[in-house]
Amino acid sequence: MAVLPLGKALNLAMRRSLAEDDRVLVLGEDIGTLGGVFRVTDGLAAEFGANRVIDTPLAESGIVGTAIGLALRGFRPVCEIQFDGFVYPAFDQIVSQLAKMRARSRGRVQLPVVIRIPAGGGIGAVEHHSESNEAYFAHTAGLRVVSCSNPQDGYRLLRAAIRSNDPIVFFEPKRAYWDKGEVDLDASPASLDRALVLRKGRDCTLIAHGPSVKVALAAAEAAEEDGVSVGVVDLRSISPLDVETLQRCVAETGRAVVVHEASTFLGIGAEIAAAITEGCFRELKAPVQRVGAYQLPYPPAHVEDAFLPDVDRVLLAIDRSLNFGRTTAHV
Repeated sequence: MAVLPLGKALNLAMRRSLAEDDRVLVLGEDIGTLGGVFRVTDGLAAEFGANRVIDTPLAESGIVGTAIGLALRGFRPVCEIQFDGFVYPAFDQIVSQLAKMRARSRGRVQLPVVIRIPAGGGIGAVEHHSESNEAYFAHTAGLRVVSCSNPQDGYRLLRAAIRSNDPIVFFEPKRAYWDKGEVDLDASPASLDRALVLRKGRDCTLIAHGPSVKVALAAAEAAEEDGVSVGVVDLRSISPLDVETLQRCVAETGRAVVVHEASTFLGIGAEIAAAITEGCFRELKAPVQRVGAYQLPYPPAHVEDAFLPDVDRVLLAIDRSLNFGRTTAHV
């Protein structure tokens, strides 16, 4: 067991995958000599060479298009998109080619491509560097969408993603790259389609993924101080959703709050709320609450704290849920 930051855990997941399988390649902008903007690929080029850790031109469509071609030739490419908002030039390759090839070929062609995307805000960056665009990809049939929240899961989920024969969009919370946690480097790869119950609760269930998991856990601890028992579920997999686990946890508490950094309007929280309502209607004591960003372009750094969901906004949503149907409510 080692104590590692998330960025290092992801680095070791790629290092081990490169060492175990000669078909694994890593490619992206400045990932070789520089080690990536966030240094997540630091040292990989020196160890495995420029033919397996490949610095690409500044062309996201070229990165993903090349990865598709490599996968067709039997390789297992791992792409890095430098920032979340830079992925859009490759959107056509991802949704029109990568996601469709297996269905188009009636299962004869598999494209084991992982697209790593540093996601979310909280680092004082501007628009195009702080996006939460998971809903675009979750809406696309044929893609798996995964979001890690901590070093142990980052390591295990990325190992599993690289082994998978499915195309996977892998979201990494960039503000958590330096957060440390215990990592078992001998742990088996994690399931790519199961949520993880981080905390059991009696009164309400918080559902989050990626950078919002830390916020949800802090809110649950704060609620506990006021005598409210709050559970926390880490989605891990955004597509497919582990609806069974979500419905089971919410049925036990009768209340749910979904937290994510993307706008609540047509965000994944809407799908989660619908799935919970359909499966837990008789157990629900209040409507599912959603806490997310506002329907606005990402703001300048000095106001991003007011834009992103925080503990106070999550606690307010819990309070709304607890007080649903009462004539008065306290904050």
